[in-house]
Amino acid sequence: MIELQHLTKRFAGAERDAVRDLNLHVNEGELLVLIGESGCGKTTTLNMINRLTEPTAGSILIGNEDAHAKDPVELRRSMGFVFQAVGLFPHLTVEENIAITPRLLKWPADKITARVEQLFDLVRLDAATYRARLPRELSGGQRQRVGLARALAARPRIMLMDEPFGALDPLTRDDLSADYRAIHDRLGLTTILVTHDMTEAFLLADRVAVMRDGELVQQGTPHQLLAEPADAFVRTLVETPRRRAKALARAMETDSAP
Repeated sequence: MIELQHLTKRFAGAERDAVRDLNLHVNEGELLVLIGESGCGKTTTLNMINRLTEPTAGSILIGNEDAHAKDPVELRRSMGFVFQAVGLFPHLTVEENIAITPRLLKWPADKITARVEQLFDLVRLDAATYRARLPRELSGGQRQRVGLARALAARPRIMLMDEPFGALDPLTRDDLSADYRAIHDRLGLTTILVTHDMTEAFLLADRVAVMRDGELVQQGTPHQLLAEPADAFVRTLVETPRRRAKALARAMETDSAP
């Protein structure tokens, strides 16, 4: 579905590549998580896939078609994009925000209305309660659900997600991430999700790709990364969920001690 071939990006004036010779294949229907430390090239990679950033070298194939040969605006409208800051239009209602891409694509009004109703149900927001509200009248989790609905509005096959749940409180984050995994499976989407949280990666991903300093270090299922980390960096990264679980267990033992 998505093929990155020798993908490289060096920004003007930079001393080193932000992404270097990246080769990665994402299968149709797969949820791939890109993970690594801040500045490792995860977001730059995501932005090159939908041509918000143009690569310095290499190529991107979407369904065996060269992404560079496509009109960048049309390419972006064919994909869903969800990011941490959400980016809802503050002067538009929830309903208008969700409907914006179908309207740009000149869908018939009745088709847009029907699609918006479907999306309220899909992201578990009550249409009667929220359709006329402005973004400032929503909680963080509600805004992110609207952002997800907007990204899904034009029925994309591909979803790109950049730290979509990072700014949410833990309960809302867990709830929304589980909902997204269910939506991904239900709609048969192909998703690339960027995060720096290995616990989130393991809970959501079919496959995890670890990046460091602009390069792909290792890729595999969560089980494969846990069983055979490629080096000390990956080992430290994948051990994070276990360290957290052990720390929590110790804290609970301390609290329960007489």
